[in-house]
Amino acid sequence: MKMKKVGIVFKLFVVTSLVTLSIFALILLAQSLFFERFYQTVKTGDLEKSMLDFSGQYAVAGNDPVATARVLGRFTNENQASLAILNLDFERRSLDPYLIALRTSAGKSVTLLLSSEGMTVSDVPSGLRVGQKLAADGIYMDEQDTLMQPVTLQSDTAQPQSGLARVTGTITELILPENQDFNPFYANTRIDEALADWRNAEFSDIEPRLAAGEMLTSEWRDEWSGVSYLRVLVPIVNEKGSSEGYAFALASLQPLGEAVGMLQRYFLFLAPVVVAVLLLLSFVYSRLVSRPLIRLSRTSSRMAALDFTPDEGRSIRSRDEFGELSRNLDTLGHNLDAALQKLSATNTELEREVEEKVRAEQLRKELIANISHELKTPLGIVKGFAEGLQDDVAADKRERYLQLIVGETDRMNALIMDMLQLSRFEAKAIKLKTEHLDIAVHVRSLLDALTEQIANRQLNVRLIGELRLRVVADPRRIDQVLINLLSNAVRHAREAGEIRVSLRRLDSGFAEIVIENDGDPIPQDDLERIWEQFYRAERSRDRRSGGTGLGLAIVKHVLELHGSEYEAVNTEKGVAFRFTLREASSVEKEREDEE
Repeated sequence: MKMKKVGIVFKLFVVTSLVTLSIFALILLAQSLFFERFYQTVKTGDLEKSMLDFSGQYAVAGNDPVATARVLGRFTNENQASLAILNLDFERRSLDPYLIALRTSAGKSVTLLLSSEGMTVSDVPSGLRVGQKLAADGIYMDEQDTLMQPVTLQSDTAQPQSGLARVTGTITELILPENQDFNPFYANTRIDEALADWRNAEFSDIEPRLAAGEMLTSEWRDEWSGVSYLRVLVPIVNEKGSSEGYAFALASLQPLGEAVGMLQRYFLFLAPVVVAVLLLLSFVYSRLVSRPLIRLSRTSSRMAALDFTPDEGRSIRSRDEFGELSRNLDTLGHNLDAALQKLSATNTELEREVEEKVRAEQLRKELIANISHELKTPLGIVKGFAEGLQDDVAADKRERYLQLIVGETDRMNALIMDMLQLSRFEAKAIKLKTEHLDIAVHVRSLLDALTEQIANRQLNVRLIGELRLRVVADPRRIDQVLINLLSNAVRHAREAGEIRVSLRRLDSGFAEIVIENDGDPIPQDDLERIWEQFYRAERSRDRRSGGTGLGLAIVKHVLELHGSEYEAVNTEKGVAFRFTLREASSVEKEREDEE
């Protein structure tokens, strides 16, 4: 019996919708059950911490009325709570919780202490700020006339009330009520009622706990307004460790209830919209995720008869596109496994045999051709000087000719030994023996060896640039490079033309050597291929001049071992070969930096 296929789009849509709706429902449930309790816990903890800090600051302020006013005012503003200071008999003390500091025109500082029992918010001009002018009428509280209990505050210059002192100055400090009502009568009454209710209910238990330094916290409901309050009572301990009174704070919990109610109404209206959006997003997400999988499933059906690696051990048995794709891939794997294993083994063995044969034949031919090519030029030089001796040259030249013949013979012997090692270039078996050498000296020495060929073609040789240029290189192998390039320049130069050898320093710490001749350019398509072994741009010309097409391949191997940059370019007059070598001074500087 064929089972009905359940589409992956439908599965993803159902799962995604259930997950997102469950998360949304959990958020609503948590908000309804725990938000109010969480808010009240955090509010209680913050107020308790503030009360502990306040009791310590109040004890430090001691009898300083200005410092006490700062502590009281900042506490009430930061915690939006009503505050009362009680003596040891639980009787309220008079408070001056707010202040305004003025600096008069004579430079005197006067502090206005605003009493909680004598002023209301309406008595304080609105919009007061530091730097503003203010006039106050009141009664000085000290002999130095630095503390005043103001009766009226005004920004104009009206005459002071009878019997009151007037002070006018610029405001330097403000501590006024913020974000709360400043109604002393109602605030005092509310604190008295909350404290009386607490004492009536638990007074026998309050005093021992306070004496032990414990902070007391409870919730109280105002019967007249129906608002719930958080009340905190903490002892005030002086520096000697004895209690000198109590601090009582009353903070409204009304904003919490309003916030919870508003959130519930908000979620009530928001829930249908959120559910609709979540369902829509779940559907879109399901389509986007499943689209490439569906395409893969359809493609796998067509690929079942082709050759691809099987995916053994990962079959999926579900009744959706994943299961269908898995079964198709299993079919491909079983069909191709045996054939691919046999083909891979046979192909590997065949490739290994072919590579060994090709490599052996290539190395043999390369060795023979390279030895033949490299011996031709020095043999020609030896022959030229030998003929000079045979023609009975002047006696003063015979010694020099014999020295050059011996030198070229040594060079041929060295080249033969080097060519025997060229077959190991690809295996990276050749190691350079570098040293500091003057490349200009080597160039001049090799040009001397080519004197006869240069004279036969009536060529003019110019050495341009640095007369002394020290580089780091293997002398024998760089001589191979120079003799190949100079010989090619002489061989392919125009009759009575010019050969230019340029030596110069580069800013990058390298030396540049350029060998240029006057002659026919190399075809543009051949410029990159001239470095290949056995490749000749003009075979007929190479045959006439004796070239085999291997010299530049040897040059390429040697320059790459030196880490050089090299190229051949056509110039206005002929062809130039360029390569670089590390300058000796640059290498020495790097060594000094490392040390």
